[in-house]
Order: sequence, then structure tokens, then C-alpha cells
Amino acid sequence: MASDAVEIEAGGRTVRVSSPTRVIYEATDFSAEVTKLMVAEYYVAVEDGLMRALRERPVALERWPKGIREGMEMSTRADSHGDAFYQKRMMRGAPSYVESTRVLFPSGRAADEMCMTEIAVAAWAAHMGAVTFHPWPTRRADNDRPDELRIDLDPFGAATFGDAVRIASVARDLFAELGVRAFAKTSGKRGIHVYARIEPRWTFTDVRHAAIGFARELERRADGVTTKWWKEERADNVFVDFNQNCRDRTIASAYSLRPSPGATVSMPVTWDELADLTDPRDFTLHTVPDKLAADGDAWSEIDDVAHDLAPLLALWADDPTEMPYPPEYPKMPGEPKRVQPSKAKKA
Repeated sequence: MASDAVEIEAGGRTVRVSSPTRVIYEATDFSAEVTKLMVAEYYVAVEDGLMRALRERPVALERWPKGIREGMEMSTRADSHGDAFYQKRMMRGAPSYVESTRVLFPSGRAADEMCMTEIAVAAWAAHMGAVTFHPWPTRRADNDRPDELRIDLDPFGAATFGDAVRIASVARDLFAELGVRAFAKTSGKRGIHVYARIEPRWTFTDVRHAAIGFARELERRADGVTTKWWKEERADNVFVDFNQNCRDRTIASAYSLRPSPGATVSMPVTWDELADLTDPRDFTLHTVPDKLAADGDAWSEIDDVAHDLAPLLALWADDPTEMPYPPEYPKMPGEPKRVQPSKAKKA
């Protein structure tokens, strides 16, 4: 049974956490049990790295109010009866220090979304059942101009985490050739995310096109890479998800917990650490705070330089063939038919 609420200190504020003993993650063979209070305390403990990833950004919350168990599912547009859901709009009744920022969705509708300005906001979100933070690649000064490019390396089929690590290294070298310093983190599951800060001068469409150009060049340079949008065409390859750079498409932030057994973390790592990493489950709620305190944030210098996107847009210009957009998007200019190849052949 959940106990009464407790209060924790978060960046000079007192944050109330209800049902502190509610189990959010059950124990596994590699990680101990995690309670709701531990989730809130974890986010306070990783403030330095977390706020570097989230500060001044619109943030969607992945909320699991019942905890995370095998068989639980996320609510979808088609079925809203899942055990968890994405909170994109600002919640009513939030404390006065929880600020918002206006965002525009692909549908053309606008809404106020939580803006992460201080660590107490993260602690309060944990009190509300949030497990994972999904920030936009923009800051609230201009939510139409991204300031980061995201390369999502997602192993598909029989492809492995080790394959993603190998391809991430090729991505790092390609970025370096283009004059861009890139930073890596684990996804908290099987994938790798490679980020680069960019000047906030380009539209979401420009940044997506730059990601497509980069992904195609990566596909030419490394075996086991695919840019095929349709799952039936990906085979046993690492998919470069270029559509993660679309408006309102977000990736779990650095230092976010993931809804996976063991309370795994999307963990920033140095390139040397990544080369030696064999199991992303090394990074959990239980291990990450001590590592951050001892070694510092592997992304401590990510904001030092904002790069020019022009070299990546030149890759797109070499082959400006449009790719399918995510299903929730309206039909976009130049987009091919949004239908699976197998169904198109039957038709």
C-alpha cells in the first residue's frame, strides 16, 4: 500500500511527492526495485546533465502512473485505454514555477507545452507519474527553429546494439569530415542517439532534409545501415530514423529513464566509452548518479559550438528525393505515396 506524501528538496524548492513507496520498476536480475520517490530523487541527483539536455525546451511527458509492468501498453490515438500516455499539453493545477511555452503541431493546431526551466519541474513531473522526458529540438525563444540535429540509430530485426555502436562510430567520423562535433548517448534500449548542436536558423523541414542527406551518406559508407522507412524493407539492419527531426517528433532526453525493465537510462557517453560498451543496461537509475558525480557529464561541452547546417544540406542537395513522413502528418510537398510497398504492388 502506498504511504503518505513526502517532501524533497529540488534546486532550492520543496516538492511534494505523493505515494512515495509505489513501485514503478520491479526488481530484475541486474537492477533493484525502484519506487516513485526514487524516480523523483534520481532526477534531482542528475540535475547537471538533465538540465543541460532540457533547459528552456518544450517537453512532452511519458507518464506511467501505475508503474511499469510486463504486458502494460501505451495509449494510442486509436486506443486511449492503455496504462500510460504522452502528456503534450500543459497540465492544469501545476505549481506556479512550472512554466509553459507555445508550440505548433503538424496539424496546424497550437498548444501550451511544459517548458523545463529548473530541476524542481522535473521532480514535480515525477510526482505526476512521469518517467521519461521527451524534449523538442528547440528552445522557447523560437520553437520553429531547431538548435539540434538528431541521428537515431535503431537496430531492426536481428541487428544488435553492437551494430549500432559500430555504425555510430562511422557517423562520428562523417560528422567530423563535415566540420561538426557530434555527441553520443545510449537510447536506454538497443539503440544509439547521435546529436549535434546547430545554429537555430533553419526550419524543421531543412533539418529533416539534412538528416536524410546524412543518413544516405552513412548508408553508402557502412554495411548494415538502412534508410528504408517501411519496416518490411529494413531487414536485419540499423535503421536511421530521419523522421525524428520532424516537428513534434521527440526522443527521450539524455539522463531520462526508459520504460524498460531495470530502470535503464538514456546515457550520454564519450566516444571511447561507447566503443567499449557491450550492454546498455550498465546504466540504470542505481548506477548513473554516482557515475555522473565521479566522471561529469559526457555532454558538458555540447553547447560550446552551434554548427552550420550547410554541409549536411549539401548532402541532401546531391539527392533531394523526398521520403515518407510519419503517419500523423498531413500530406507534405513532394512526398511519395504513403503506402507500404507490398500493398502498393497489390494495388
